[in-house]
Amino acid sequence: MTVDNSIRRRGLMLILSSPSGAGKTTLTRDLLQLGHLSLSISVTTRPRRASEIEGVHYHFIEKDEFLFQRDRGDLLEWAEVHGNLYGTPRKPVEETLAGGRDMVFDVDWQGTLQILEKMRDDAVTVFILPPSLRELRTRLERRAEDSTEVINQRLVNAREEIGHWNAYDYVIVNDDLDHAFRALQSILAAERLKRLRRTGLAGFVNDLLAQEG
Repeated sequence: MTVDNSIRRRGLMLILSSPSGAGKTTLTRDLLQLGHLSLSISVTTRPRRASEIEGVHYHFIEKDEFLFQRDRGDLLEWAEVHGNLYGTPRKPVEETLAGGRDMVFDVDWQGTLQILEKMRDDAVTVFILPPSLRELRTRLERRAEDSTEVINQRLVNAREEIGHWNAYDYVIVNDDLDHAFRALQSILAAERLKRLRRTGLAGFVNDLLAQEG
């Protein structure tokens, strides 16, 4: 992917959502391997697991601190899942975008809508669809991580999540991972070149017009 980086620009927020098993985690990982992107690290009140690293997987904080950040408006989005609180801190996002670097977000449709309320101009939203619910079930079973009961519940949840596809800027049907990844790269390349994000463009054009032919 070739992108003109010679003109200063503001970074963007690339928000990816999908039902479990549609390929969002793999696509996010592959995007991060390209470089020039950062992954948004959430804060959570959930206890840290032995395999998790502070500041890499999450920022682990106490509930009182989470509620303080939420009530002060420091979180772009937040949710309660199984009694634990999760949220996206606003300050590191603002600093990253101001520095001209892009961030990738792995959030659900509810979190996406919360972010759009606060930073719509900076956000690019992409919903990843499976080619079919039968294929989605096959992928979930192939992972061998969940019981049949859990898989059935994930498929119920998938119908609810898929119902919000039309709230997104772009929709990719992940019937082939390579094709889906190339589509994401194309979206990122085009969005990086949008006029309103290229904060140095006006100065460049002024200098261009001041030159003698």
